[in-house]
Amino acid sequence: MTWDMWVALTILAVALVLFTTEWVRVDVAALGVVVAMMLTGLLTIPEALSGFSNPVVLIIAALFVVGGAVMNTGLAGQLGQRILAVAGTNPLRLTAVIMGLAALLSGFMSDAGVVAAFLPAIIILTSSAGISPSKLLIPLAFGSLLGGALTLIGTPPNLIISDLLREAGLAPFGFFDYTPIGLILLVAGILYMLFFGRHLLPDRKPQQDLQWVETPEELVTRYRLPDDLYRLRVRQGSKVIGQTVAESRLGQRFLISVLEILRPLQSRRTLGLGVEQLALRAEGLQPVPIDGTPLAVDDVLVVQGDGNNVSHAAAFWNLGLQPAQADDERSLTTNEVGIAEVLLPSRSSLLGTTVVEVRFGSVYRLTVLGINRPGAGGKLDVKRTALRFGDALLVQGSWQNILALRKKRRDFVVMGEPEAMAGAPMRRKAPVTLLILAGMLILLVANVVPTVVACLLAALAAIVTGCLTMDEAYQAVDWKSIVLIACMLPMSIALEKVGLVQLVADVMIDSLGQWGPLAVLAGLFLLTSVFTQVLSNTATTVLVAPIALAAAQGLSVQPYAYMMGVAVAASMAFASPVASPVNTLVMGAGNYRFGDYVKVGVPLLVIALVVSVLFLPLLWPF
Repeated sequence: MTWDMWVALTILAVALVLFTTEWVRVDVAALGVVVAMMLTGLLTIPEALSGFSNPVVLIIAALFVVGGAVMNTGLAGQLGQRILAVAGTNPLRLTAVIMGLAALLSGFMSDAGVVAAFLPAIIILTSSAGISPSKLLIPLAFGSLLGGALTLIGTPPNLIISDLLREAGLAPFGFFDYTPIGLILLVAGILYMLFFGRHLLPDRKPQQDLQWVETPEELVTRYRLPDDLYRLRVRQGSKVIGQTVAESRLGQRFLISVLEILRPLQSRRTLGLGVEQLALRAEGLQPVPIDGTPLAVDDVLVVQGDGNNVSHAAAFWNLGLQPAQADDERSLTTNEVGIAEVLLPSRSSLLGTTVVEVRFGSVYRLTVLGINRPGAGGKLDVKRTALRFGDALLVQGSWQNILALRKKRRDFVVMGEPEAMAGAPMRRKAPVTLLILAGMLILLVANVVPTVVACLLAALAAIVTGCLTMDEAYQAVDWKSIVLIACMLPMSIALEKVGLVQLVADVMIDSLGQWGPLAVLAGLFLLTSVFTQVLSNTATTVLVAPIALAAAQGLSVQPYAYMMGVAVAASMAFASPVASPVNTLVMGAGNYRFGDYVKVGVPLLVIALVVSVLFLPLLWPF
């Protein structure tokens, strides 16, 4: 062991501890790795920053944009709901269909996006079919993970492996080179779940205090929102005159939500008005748009919020406080504004903070009307309650802003189908998104242009055709993952440069090589699969793939089976709820415990190991 080896090993050990414990964000830890390698002289500045110019990083960023278009237009949800409707209510058929469909879509888009899109639909389905969600949600998560092994773009490790082969002067894996072993593993996974795994799944009811499938009207009733409705009349001389609702910051400052602005009539014409409009006319009022309308004398604001907060707002702005009228409840949900319940997953950045501390109203342009916590008795204080995993926030605002939370999958899971209430204006773009996705796949399969060009073309087409805006494209990209990948790629350069990769490969050859190439393949698969339970699959691949390549060279065998084994094993994150975001995403909805993942996931991991060792040498001979 040289001095440089010890330095590199120390940096790697610290990085692994930070990645595992998440004492700091993983992207911050990854940036620290890059800086440490430059300061210690392990890498030159160009070498340390080479990850940010790597085509793999651009490909993954472009795929995030394409996946964002799929989510934005509701394409994944539409396909999923139609196929699930055909599957019926038989638990065995549902398990097979859910796993197969999730795997198919995960081969072409983010597995977390697939699970987030399917989760509400499956909860609705289990409720109507009388099946416990815990019987279907782990199969959903595992199906999406198995789908990552189906195509070149199924998961970042596949791209990293292919790029590493290219850099070594070898032929890279093609788009469907992953498909044979991926299909075999998927079939094995489905059969395991149908005949064995389903008996290991718990049969638990959802957490009693969390109502997973409710219409906006049911949410209004459960949270007793009509009890918190008031009217505020703009008095002569009020400081709010001439300001819009946004400028007055009623929501951010006082945690109240303006549901409607009613203005004194300028005309008494009633021709063509509906019943609700006629009722307002009888009061001498007519609704005006909330956004961009300056407030005027005698305007009446229909608001929702805590009585004390409403009183403070009235006193601050010199507004007259009046009780709500009988028909004001209709203002809670309209075609423009509404309410929805959003769940906080275990990796949400909001955990441990309050709504006020994260400036929820300013950042997300929504008002939190209530917090529902499993097992908590009574009403929680919206202002002072520190948020926890599993909390459900009732938010109110425009449907557009509610739908925007779906793009922030790390922080929120939007329950129900608010896009149906909003009229889903982007649904008409779903066929366009499907054409773009098909075009990208044709370019990739036919190898007409390089992979990075095909993916960037698809991302650009999604933006140009209006499937998502440029701002939405930026939001669709998981920048934390991009930074993590760009920063960890140079780590493999450093490990090779100081000789650690060759050292570990030699140890593996000396210990397992005497038993033949199959034993080394099994060792590489086991090493990768263990690491991926506690690290990201990207970081795991960056660390293990160079070892696999060096081991193949040391044994004088073709490296493809070893490299494919590492790529496949990096997707087998079954044994822990924190091994993958999709496992975390279904944990609360299925009321799972840590042991459930171990009980169901470890046997599947062993099956994947056996299947890979048996079939990879046949598909990719040594």
